[in-house]
Amino acid sequence: MPHPYLTKIQKIFAANGDKTIAKGAKAYLLNQFEFYGIKTPLRRTLSKEFYKSNPINDHTELTKLVKECIAEPQRELHYFAIELLGHHKKLWSIKTLPLIEWMITHKSWWDSVDSTNTHVISKFFLLHPEHIETYTHKWNQSSNKWLIRMSILFQLTYKTKTDTNLLSKYIENSQLHEDFFVRKAIGWALRAYANTNKKWVTQFVKDHPSLSNLSKREALKHLTSF
Repeated sequence: MPHPYLTKIQKIFAANGDKTIAKGAKAYLLNQFEFYGIKTPLRRTLSKEFYKSNPINDHTELTKLVKECIAEPQRELHYFAIELLGHHKKLWSIKTLPLIEWMITHKSWWDSVDSTNTHVISKFFLLHPEHIETYTHKWNQSSNKWLIRMSILFQLTYKTKTDTNLLSKYIENSQLHEDFFVRKAIGWALRAYANTNKKWVTQFVKDHPSLSNLSKREALKHLTSF
């Protein structure tokens, strides 16, 4: 039996969908996913109201609902699941990590993976730093490009809390990777950290000539000189 919350949110989203918006959104993500056709501000308003009026107090139930939503074809339900997990951070524990990994590797594309980082992964590791190295090292060594991307990007908003040793190691392990999204992640992570330590990023790029042109270009995008 599907989770009753899934049926409820499906009805809410279906009632607020727009076929024209759905068609454009589907094309934007290369026709990989179906859409109800709900713009982000409205979807988030509907979702937040739902989270507040339908609280979840058990991690097992939360996991079940997240997985059921992501199993559905509509992309808005995937976003709903990601933000649902983010909303229930009081339930986060080591049991959340297998769920995070599952989310990164199912119905994966840049939008969902990066959203999972924004709403869950980066915040989870700030709350539970004792798990950072074990899990992000495993992700960095994975054959899954999305797990590799997350090992590089999880510190994107950490600023002065950035572990540059880990950032260096994970980029060095991945710098020859041929995938666009991994190379882009390297440049994005460096560019973000450049806002905190421009000298460190500049020197890192100089010391790593094997970085792809894409990674270098992204890393130095906002630096006036190199």
